[in-house]
Amino acid sequence: MEPLILFGIVLALALNFINGLNDASHSIATVVATKALSPIKATVLTGICNMFGPFIFTTAVAYTIGTAIIAPGSLTTRAIIVAMLVAISLVFVATRSGIPVSSSHALVGAVLGAGIGASGLSAVVLPALHSFDLVIIGGIAGGCTGAVILFLVTRLLRGDTVFGAAIGAICGAAIAIPLLMILGILKLTGILAIVLFIFISPIVGLTAAFLFDVLVSHLFRYSRQRRMRRIFTPLHIIACLFQAAGHGANDGQHAVGIITALLVSAGMLATFDVPLWVVLASAVTIGLGTCFGGWRVVDRMAKKITKIRPYQGFCAATTGSGVLALVTIFGIPISSTHVISGAIVGVGATRGRNAVQWDVVREMMTAWVVTIPLALVCALAGYQLAALIIYAAP
Repeated sequence: MEPLILFGIVLALALNFINGLNDASHSIATVVATKALSPIKATVLTGICNMFGPFIFTTAVAYTIGTAIIAPGSLTTRAIIVAMLVAISLVFVATRSGIPVSSSHALVGAVLGAGIGASGLSAVVLPALHSFDLVIIGGIAGGCTGAVILFLVTRLLRGDTVFGAAIGAICGAAIAIPLLMILGILKLTGILAIVLFIFISPIVGLTAAFLFDVLVSHLFRYSRQRRMRRIFTPLHIIACLFQAAGHGANDGQHAVGIITALLVSAGMLATFDVPLWVVLASAVTIGLGTCFGGWRVVDRMAKKITKIRPYQGFCAATTGSGVLALVTIFGIPISSTHVISGAIVGVGATRGRNAVQWDVVREMMTAWVVTIPLALVCALAGYQLAALIIYAAP
């Protein structure tokens, strides 16, 4: 194996390790916040589940990363290495700063930037035009339905009908897209799916967690706190472990897609067929990264967004893992950061607007929106710089 290819593989695995380091917060934030598990036990158990995730679910996300963002012919060895260096740097800096940034989007932006640097804008895999039509129609229909439903509900409860209709429109539009995908009416892949789910995934996580929390609260409204803790603590742990497996199956596929693309670009593989050793190596590194845990990120996710009770931790983890599992099956490399953060906000919002620290949420949302463009620009500049250095070298 050529040294450059080997170096690229090491970088891809390093990204998975840092991914686990940053994204450990997603799987253990709620279980640490409710003290269902100690931090050490939580990180070890979720690390193991992260390793098994790719084998429980599909590897469809790896194909999206390797083939559906940039045309495979444009993913040269140099482009892949530049993308890896940029993504690793961004995620590492974010982890050190305690910012739960999306490693998925850091990688997507870096792959876009390096691919454009290598082959121009024509390298980007653009979606079919009819996909936009279906997205617009589905979003409008879902938004109108959600607005009408919440308008009627808030009017019945004598609340703010305008605010209720606005929230209903946002949630309805966000939920309509994945619902159309489940029904087979809409098929989204590549960059369009990734960009849309930057906004859809946290809203779906928030809405599902909010509704699930309301349902559980109603069913157990006469139960004492001690009984609720005894019932929901073990369920919460199970939900968090399943959530960790979903994270490993989605985010853990980054290195799988990149390493396979490297092997294809080097001529070591004729087609994009994922070797078993690549899946094993990627699963182990993301599991190890999770075990070491980015504690600043954990602290922010667990304590600074909202105060979480045991049953709310169960609601957030269950809905978060469900959304992750769903999108992983469709091969969409979404941010588990967005999903779980949205779910935590959702359970907090059931206690009123003031129960959520919205300044922390706004800070995280800013990082989410900025990640892909920042990674793209850095990777594009990095590729051009690397080309100049190689050209100038004797």
